[in-house]
Amino acid sequence: MERRGGVRVRPHRDRNRSSSRCSSSPSSWPGRKEGKGSGGDQAMAAPLEFLEAQGSTRPELAEWYAALADLYQRKLWHQLTLKLDQFLALAVVQAGDALIQLYTHFISDFESKINLLKFAHFAVVVSRQYSDKDAGISYLEGVISKLHDTKESRVEEPILYVKMQIASFLLEKGNQKECKKLVDEGKTTLDSMDDVDPSVHSTYYWLCSQYHKVCQDYSEFYKNALLYLAYTTVESLSEPFKQVLFAYLLFRHEKLDLMVAVSDSNNCLQNLAFDLSLAALLGDNIYNFGELLAHPIIHSLVGTPVEWIYHILQAFNSGNLASYQELCKVHAAALSAQPALVQKERELLEKINILCLMEIIFSRASQDRTIPLSTIAEQTRLSVEDVEYLLMKSLSAHLIEGIIDGVDGTVHVSWAQPRVLGIDQVKSLRDRLDTWVGKVTDGFVAE
Repeated sequence: MERRGGVRVRPHRDRNRSSSRCSSSPSSWPGRKEGKGSGGDQAMAAPLEFLEAQGSTRPELAEWYAALADLYQRKLWHQLTLKLDQFLALAVVQAGDALIQLYTHFISDFESKINLLKFAHFAVVVSRQYSDKDAGISYLEGVISKLHDTKESRVEEPILYVKMQIASFLLEKGNQKECKKLVDEGKTTLDSMDDVDPSVHSTYYWLCSQYHKVCQDYSEFYKNALLYLAYTTVESLSEPFKQVLFAYLLFRHEKLDLMVAVSDSNNCLQNLAFDLSLAALLGDNIYNFGELLAHPIIHSLVGTPVEWIYHILQAFNSGNLASYQELCKVHAAALSAQPALVQKERELLEKINILCLMEIIFSRASQDRTIPLSTIAEQTRLSVEDVEYLLMKSLSAHLIEGIIDGVDGTVHVSWAQPRVLGIDQVKSLRDRLDTWVGKVTDGFVAE
């Protein structure tokens, strides 16, 4: 075993040659043998020479290139795929066209021998290094042609993954029409497949969320972004992917008033959490924030200049009108910096009043759901007339079912929309269950 340019090489031994000649000959790199060699060895020469050159040029990555060369030489395609996955995630290789060169001179040599979905993953990472979006799209279209040529039965899965990156490039270029076309085709393809890899779902829902974000459709952005998070753990996001997300988010933040970047621009997860929080507050028919508050991503806002929106979400989720109004006073300047929140101030007040109503209903036992309108008016700080409008709004949105009695000034609620509960709400439910168990136990004892 010897090193050249920092790359460890396993020499091929020729049975017709002495071991001493093999160890001392400069032909110890595969594909550079003297005399007649096998076609396979000759074909492997160029990729190995490329790795050797890279190891010499970038000594800090010499061990990585050595490992890639060793696995490639031994034709351990699965292990090589795993090693490449780790290598492409390194921040140090993201600059310039290093990955484009790696694909051209190395990966392309064995791309048909590895898992096709992994090949698609590699191709998408490489495509992001093209500064020209059209060049990136052209490259990915070539990848799709190669995938079609394999004739594999599950080729639609990696093709869909690649197409979503093409759609992302189109969206960045401002071509929403063609992007929407690919999104619709992707939905049809996704619905027709079984046992789809989570990474395919993840990239599809991410693209959908970004499309609706550009269209300023808060509700659809929120729904698709949550589905994206359902298929993507925060821990699984590699640093390069986080950087790509941040670059895209920053690009959109410069174009739109819809989403404004948080001051810590080094953490795109905070941007995504902030965007989700805004969409939850501003989206129509979004009255349950429990799922978002339960996701780890929302805690990335804590300790940042935009922590205030995290506390506002909590106030909305619990229907705490007093807390919301106090937060608005304390963070008036930050709220004023968000045009969408300023424009929808009235709708936000209506939404938290509805959530306050939901909390009133939830806090009552099932046999005590006939509620005086005056009680609701007191807690929501509305007039009785406005409470009636609030109830009609809740009924029309199918948040509750019941009957308003204008004569007695009450409302009887027979059903309320299920919600994702927070810790305090679960504790309240536990206490009510304990009370119910106590009553049942007392009933048995009395008999």
